[in-house]
Amino acid sequence: MTVVDGLLRELAPQVLGFLARRHGQFDLCEDAVQEALLAAATQWPVDGVPANPRGWLITVATRRLTDAFRSESARRRREDSVAAMAGPEELVAPGADVDDAPDADDTLTLLFLCCHPAVTPASQVALTLRAVGGLTTAEIARAFMVPEATMAPRISRAKKSIKAAGSRFAMPPESERAERLRVVLQVLYLIFNEGYTASSGEELQRVELTAEAIRLARMLRTALPDDGETAGLLALMLLTDSRRAARTTADGGLVPIDEQDRSLWDRAQITEGADLILHTLQQGGLGPYQLQAAIAAVHAEAPSADETDWRQILSLYLVLEKIAPNPMVTLNRAIALSQVEGPQAGLDLLATLEDDKNITETHRLDAVRAHLYERAGDLGRAHDHYLAAARRTTSLPEQRYLQAKADAITG
Repeated sequence: MTVVDGLLRELAPQVLGFLARRHGQFDLCEDAVQEALLAAATQWPVDGVPANPRGWLITVATRRLTDAFRSESARRRREDSVAAMAGPEELVAPGADVDDAPDADDTLTLLFLCCHPAVTPASQVALTLRAVGGLTTAEIARAFMVPEATMAPRISRAKKSIKAAGSRFAMPPESERAERLRVVLQVLYLIFNEGYTASSGEELQRVELTAEAIRLARMLRTALPDDGETAGLLALMLLTDSRRAARTTADGGLVPIDEQDRSLWDRAQITEGADLILHTLQQGGLGPYQLQAAIAAVHAEAPSADETDWRQILSLYLVLEKIAPNPMVTLNRAIALSQVEGPQAGLDLLATLEDDKNITETHRLDAVRAHLYERAGDLGRAHDHYLAAARRTTSLPEQRYLQAKADAITG
């Protein structure tokens, strides 16, 4: 990412927050900010970054809004609402030296608005990346490997859903904030996971998405410094992403954690993530992201795969399963259990998931079963489950890895 790109992504939510608070009409403001960002991305590398880049973006975006408000079609649709919400002076763009910056809560308000319950999860992700992350529709489409013509309507529908729900640019009522924050954290984690292990395509990882998720999590942590789960999510992302350089071979093949060269792990990210989760846990309270971060810290701090404290990991998964039961948690607990009590114990636990379509329709259950059958010496069943997992996954690196495991057993 260039210096200009980084600056634009930092300023995008500030500028959008300013405009949305001042003018309302989130959908129009978001479009105007995107146009200003595109103008800056074109002009600043040539002309240089202006002395007040935020003011420059606000000026350009406000001019775009002014044009929209003054157009015939805009007047027909919005005459009453514009008259009610703004005086004539608000149809004049502020000077580029304006310093009426939105406070930190504007970013939080934006995140809450993008994660409105009227919007589908897939659209929440897309709108968050565009409105808060400052990514263009084309960039988001590339990251998720769909045509821009598919992504653009998705974002447009999300904004229309928010407008139809009657939402204004304001924090949700106190009674709704905890649930909305849960959704915000979930959306950021979805963005991170799609980048860390791409759900489809040739590449195992999409670094631009993991980097953006971490950046947004840092932003949220700044807005909510006392929220343990926000800190836990950031720590989890840092600790997980620390393994990125060791997860693939030179030709893009998948390398499982127990075979990775740990000298390639990012020690700075591990230290930051471990310190953050330790500090958070000492403050009391316990949530799913904090527990997952604690598990990731145990993995990250083990000098080698053989020295991993699997008993501690198993204990943490038991607690996690009690407070946030989920088939993926049970799947991971089975792996930890097999390391402590042997592969058959893990297979017995996996049997409890056979009726859960949330996990049986993915490749992960077959992949873990294959690994445990291989460890137990049942190579026939291991081979069959590796092949089943390879058929189910849409990630080509995972598919090649699982196929190779199956071939190695028969070869």
